[in-house]
Amino acid sequence: MAQQKKHSRPAPAVPVDGGADVPVVGMREPCPCGSGRRYKACHGRAAASAGQERVRRPFAGLPGETDWVAMREIVPAATAPLALVPEYAARLGDRTVTLATVLPLAWPALVRVDGAILLALQTATSSGDTSRDVADALLRALDADAGSPVPPQRPGAGPRLQDVLDLSAPLDVTVHAGFDFWIEGSGAESTADVAASLERANASVVPTVRLQGVDAGYWVRIGTKEHLRWVLPHDEEPLLDALARLHARGSDGLGPGTRLIGTFRADGLLAPVWDLAPGTEADDVEAPAAAFAERLADALAEPGPLAEPERRARAGLTNRQVTLR
Repeated sequence: MAQQKKHSRPAPAVPVDGGADVPVVGMREPCPCGSGRRYKACHGRAAASAGQERVRRPFAGLPGETDWVAMREIVPAATAPLALVPEYAARLGDRTVTLATVLPLAWPALVRVDGAILLALQTATSSGDTSRDVADALLRALDADAGSPVPPQRPGAGPRLQDVLDLSAPLDVTVHAGFDFWIEGSGAESTADVAASLERANASVVPTVRLQGVDAGYWVRIGTKEHLRWVLPHDEEPLLDALARLHARGSDGLGPGTRLIGTFRADGLLAPVWDLAPGTEADDVEAPAAAFAERLADALAEPGPLAEPERRARAGLTNRQVTLR
């Protein structure tokens, strides 16, 4: 089979001296700025690097950063109402904006027939900054026609969620058993495509419950096993040290029959994962999780380097990390 040529995604227009934009051309073509160099060696270099830069903690500064990460990475079906700053609230009017984990056909946003906006988190990130991508979808939804989806697009320079949302409003997450919220209260009949997407999505949902006593802790049942996935707000290095100290002392569990099996790394934060005793329900984890939070706070406050058993424990935790994004 003949080898196919790989085509890179076109770079966006970038400003030249004086503020004018250089149009997009082929990376090997002469740069339109008149420098005589190829585009990739001139203004294309800035455009390409801009597309490759990735914001490590895109939700930093938002209320409930850990729940933003959980909704983006580990929770199948959940929603949360959002409040906008006055500039954008004026464009919203008396409509509502609801954050959702995912929308049908992976749309970035959807405007219902009544004008209410559903805004998705689990979408492809094209700019390297999830916060900017989601904010771009929200702003386009403000001006979209009622009853229409907002299609994917690569955002240009624009505001981030931290600029658009009212940062005094907490993130109030509601976990759902399925994705019926896509059409509930919409006032519109489901299309065949949406109905098929809804059926497929509901079939993939695993039972999930958000703990009430700690932030961003999610009980989940997968098959016959129960787990706790808990997104923590601490920086990675001190958190790994603290978890290693607790593991070396045998105090990193959540009660008999439980075991810390590893961590997810997502959007700049870590989410430890525990195996729970068979049959454990979400309510059963509340008290053990609160007690663990106290032990973790004490371990985070401990000074000094790790002892040898703690270093071995830390190496084991590092080897059991899975990077989601």
